[in-house]
Amino acid sequence: MLAGSGETLSPRRGSGGSAPGLFRLGLIFAAVIFVFDQLSKWWVLDVVLLPERQNIPLLALGPFGLDLTMVWNRGVTFGLFSGDGPWNHVILAALAAGIAVFLLRWLARAEGRMVALALGAVIGGAFGNVLDRLRFGAVVDFVDTHAWGWHWYVFNVADAAIVCGVGALLLDALLPPRRTPKDSA
Repeated sequence: MLAGSGETLSPRRGSGGSAPGLFRLGLIFAAVIFVFDQLSKWWVLDVVLLPERQNIPLLALGPFGLDLTMVWNRGVTFGLFSGDGPWNHVILAALAAGIAVFLLRWLARAEGRMVALALGAVIGGAFGNVLDRLRFGAVVDFVDTHAWGWHWYVFNVADAAIVCGVGALLLDALLPPRRTPKDSA
């Protein structure tokens, strides 16, 4: 209850939902992200044959551009901790899988749709990149955005899902809880 106002704030953010329902929603979204990520990687590797072509310009709007560019990322974000050791990819895969398991536990206690979907995005993306590390020894990155000759890091669907999911979790943490109709009664 807010001091002196007679109103209460819901501890849940967003539109709420039951814990099992939110867990199921997050898992379904994680599966959708995982499948879309793996299909996109199959497409660039086996249909477009990007490893042989290396770069395919897609869009040029003045100083802005979007290309498909083949990168085998042996590290984590921005290529950090990359290495050619025989166990490097296994260690990074295990670390990412461990984090994803922790996020699954968080998902089981999610208190809103936004949190469940955000966690699903991060979990699906993490498992997509884990599978790449185990299959190829590196993550398949291929989306290259650039402006004024400056290239952002090359990424994939899993990376985009992870970034968007983390952004949504930060937004949820920074926004005040929503009032529900029950709170104003």
